[in-house]
Amino acid sequence: QVQLVESGGGLVQPGGSLRLSCAASGSIFSIYVMGWYRQAPGKQRELVASITRGGSTNYADSVKGRFTISRDNAKDTVYLEMNNVKPEDTAIYYCNAHGPGNYWGQGTQVTVSS
Repeated sequence: QVQLVESGGGLVQPGGSLRLSCAASGSIFSIYVMGWYRQAPGKQRELVASITRGGSTNYADSVKGRFTISRDNAKDTVYLEMNNVKPEDTAIYYCNAHGPGNYWGQGTQVTVSS
């Protein structure tokens, strides 16, 4: 089993920055890839960014150049640095860990509004 805990969400103004954190615990050795997803009310859940065990990253076109996913293996933590945020970034952001199983955190709310 893998447990994921997100933190760092909140209210931010357009153009501002925010950093989300996802701390993983449990059977960390089984994780192949970790990622950040988001879901706004009435919309489909979408992949924002992912990072593999080898360090390869992938981003949604809508966030390329603005968001950066990174990891700290010593802390078993994955981060999502969000820069120049836009109102359309407003959503609940979920941390995901994929391996033999698939695990989700509870989510953290990000609201971009003036």
